[in-house]
Amino acid sequence: MTWAALVIALAVVRPKGPLLKEALRILPDLLRLLRRLAADRSLPRGVRVRLGLLLAYLAFPIDLVPDFIPVLGYADDAIIVTAVLRGVVRRAGLGAVRQHWPGSDDGFAALCRLTGLRQGNEQSLGENSQGA
Repeated sequence: MTWAALVIALAVVRPKGPLLKEALRILPDLLRLLRRLAADRSLPRGVRVRLGLLLAYLAFPIDLVPDFIPVLGYADDAIIVTAVLRGVVRRAGLGAVRQHWPGSDDGFAALCRLTGLRQGNEQSLGENSQGA
């Protein structure tokens, strides 16, 4: 029963349409971003713990949603990364995320769309971090 609730929650939280494709496209940069953010001791401990748990989940060879389930089966990692990253960005600020982003400006714009934040909020959310 818990597993069914998880699959339903993932279906609701998942990025829709082109956002799912963007999430998959920037996944390699996202993994580098997660590692860099998890190592940044200036971020709140709770943020680093979430990132560490997320990295551990991604390294674990068994997925929460089996690959035979259409769409969700292959995209569960991207969906979970997106959901966790939304909370991390809201707590740590977009400036901290921008500082550690290893990809292109276009990729960062995609990240902002995925997290539901506008790049114009970068200064107000992450003033204590230096943006790019």
